[in-house]
Amino acid sequence: MRQIFLDTETTGLEPEKGHKIIEIGCVEMINRRLTGNNYHVYLNPERDIDDEAIEVHGLTNEFLEDKPLFEYIAEEFLEFVKGAELIIHNAPFDVGFLNHELKQVDSQMGQIKEHCRIFDTLTLARKMHPGQKNSLDALCKRYAIDNSRRTLHGALLDSEILAEVYLAMTGGQVDLTLSHRQENKMAQKDEAGIRRLSDNREAFKILKANQQELEAHQAYLEEIKKQSGDKLIWQ
Repeated sequence: MRQIFLDTETTGLEPEKGHKIIEIGCVEMINRRLTGNNYHVYLNPERDIDDEAIEVHGLTNEFLEDKPLFEYIAEEFLEFVKGAELIIHNAPFDVGFLNHELKQVDSQMGQIKEHCRIFDTLTLARKMHPGQKNSLDALCKRYAIDNSRRTLHGALLDSEILAEVYLAMTGGQVDLTLSHRQENKMAQKDEAGIRRLSDNREAFKILKANQQELEAHQAYLEEIKKQSGDKLIWQ
């Protein structure tokens, strides 16, 4: 199962008033394991960024002036998310901006939901924790996820944090960043430990059950057999 955790940063809050996407961050997960195959891009909005927005994400027009326009990355972005489940916190906001941008490039591109499925973690959080704060920061605190790096909003960082939150909300994960190489090292270490234990097996004293203990065990089995209607399968 391929899932893409997505977040965007924008010049403001309303695409209908000409606000644009200035950052897209995507984190890929397959079978509940991060792959490291991420997608991240900054974009030139060709318009001023609201002061309130700059306070949130810290991105300025000066920083973005040499970055590509959305129209130049639209196809590669759609190719990256194609067929996946797109997981977003407060999906209507990001989806609204993405649909607006795609329409501006080419109406034939359609809406984002025509390219991938959409799953809103804010909707899930509200069902799981009704009446409580369910912002990304609030969920990090609730599930003991470290978000100390999040001094400013950033699309890629927020997508990585959302992946951790999602896993915690839907069953947890032992280690998000465990690579195949690390897994192999751990397996080799475990195997070496088993060999060492096997090599030292003479040091362990084997205690066998005496006759009285064997008879007590047999009597216990007979009682279980009787109470189960003669369905004892390990005798």
